[in-house]
Amino acid sequence: MIRIPLYRALFCTAVCRPCWSIVALLLALAGNPAFADGDLTTKFSNQNSVGNTRHNLTQRQASGGGPVGVIMDPYRNDYGQICVYCHTPHNANAAVSAPLWNRNIPNTTYRTYDQVDTNTLTQTVYQPGAASLTCLSCHDGQQAVDAVMKMPGPGRYSATPDNAFLNTWRNPSGTGPFTHMRLAQGECLACHSSTAGFLGAGATDFSVFVIGTDLTNDHPVGVTFPTSDAGGDWKMPGGSKTTNGLVTKYFDENNNGRMDKGEIRLYDSGHGPSVECASCHDPHGVAPNGSSTFNPTFLRKSNTASAVCLTCHTK
Repeated sequence: MIRIPLYRALFCTAVCRPCWSIVALLLALAGNPAFADGDLTTKFSNQNSVGNTRHNLTQRQASGGGPVGVIMDPYRNDYGQICVYCHTPHNANAAVSAPLWNRNIPNTTYRTYDQVDTNTLTQTVYQPGAASLTCLSCHDGQQAVDAVMKMPGPGRYSATPDNAFLNTWRNPSGTGPFTHMRLAQGECLACHSSTAGFLGAGATDFSVFVIGTDLTNDHPVGVTFPTSDAGGDWKMPGGSKTTNGLVTKYFDENNNGRMDKGEIRLYDSGHGPSVECASCHDPHGVAPNGSSTFNPTFLRKSNTASAVCLTCHTK
């Protein structure tokens, strides 16, 4: 009897009769796409630490429990460290203005919001700045989620981490990845989507997190913020921070003169204060005052009663 691991049968690139016979049998037994679980409640607690959020790409909660990371070991490197998927203390990417960044930034021209809104958009839109490109380095689906430039340990560096480089890592579980999945259709979404059928059983739908390179169906990023409220539609940020000649504006809601994690901000990438992904989202999680539970979807503040929107907009 030929024994082929299920994950190899499902993602094998060679069209061989044993593999696809197994796949056909499994799908026949599954019957219909109802086996996909869709938007499941996260098993992470979303409390206290980024280790307890979905941005812990080891898929092991820092406090124990939660998803069984070894299930993902065939599809991504488990570096055994949470921060390394984005940051590195050595050999950081100096081409992007982000703290100790550990991912390559693809040379991509994104389709921006001004290409669909030519009537109501009053501000200039540029290509995304660093505070968006860091997020897009995973969420645009062009690179594998484990595609770091500097893996833990001596050596293990590549400015353009391809599969050959990533394959040099060995997972602690002993299960080595034979493919490195991107946050894209047919890869992570082969299981993590509401249409995944049998393969999606027990897998949360990640479709909403797949931004892609077409940014026209999301809030504009790279869009400059008005310098005055001439039309009565805007609220002006009261805080200001200058770094290397670039002025970041922020809504200093507690009037302490500091740009706190829970405050919406406008990043300057050379065109003046602009809306970027990190204007409204903090990838490490932000808990409201008096709470240990982070706001959903890594928002800087709760969007109850559209509070995030109304920070900038007067409606």
